[in-house]
Amino acid sequence: MKHTNLFRRGAALLLSLALLLTVLAGCGDASGSSASQESSTPASASSQVEESSSQTETSSSAVESSQAVSESSLSSAEDAETKDITLKVVHGDGTEKEFPITTTAATLGDALVAEGLVEGEESSYGLFITTVDGETVDDANQEWWCLTKGGEMWNYGADATELSDGDTYELTFTVGY
Repeated sequence: MKHTNLFRRGAALLLSLALLLTVLAGCGDASGSSASQESSTPASASSQVEESSSQTETSSSAVESSQAVSESSLSSAEDAETKDITLKVVHGDGTEKEFPITTTAATLGDALVAEGLVEGEESSYGLFITTVDGETVDDANQEWWCLTKGGEMWNYGADATELSDGDTYELTFTVGY
C-alpha cells in the first residue's frame, strides 16, 4: 500500500513538473527576452516579420476554410433534417384523407401542429389530440383519435414520436375505450 501511494505521488510530481516546464517554455517563446530582441539583426527581424505574416495568412485561410466547411455542413444538415411523411386521417363518417407533409420538425406532434392539422390539450403525457382536420372528438361519448404507424398500433404519443423520412401515420376517429 505504501509503495502504491509513493508511486502515485512521484508520478503526480513528475507530471506537475512536466506541465510547469511546458508552460514556462511556451511563455519564453511567446514574449522573448528583451536582450535577445535588442541583439537581433535587421535581417532576422525581417525574417521574423515575414514568418509572422505567413502564419497570419495561413491562420486566416484556415479560418475561412473552416467557416466554409461549417456553412456547408449546416446547409447539408438542414437538408438532411427535412423529412417527407404522410398522415392519413380516417374521419368519424369513414371518409379518408391523406396529407403529404414536408417538415423539419423532430416529432410528429410538432409537425402536425405546424401544419395546422391538429389541435389539442397539453397534458403531463404530451399533446392530447382532440381535433384533426377540423373534426373534434367528444370525450363524453368516448370518442378519441387513435394514432397508428404504417397501419400498426403505436404505443407512443404524437409528441414522443420522432420522425423519419418516408414514415406514414394514421389518425383514426375511434369510439369507445
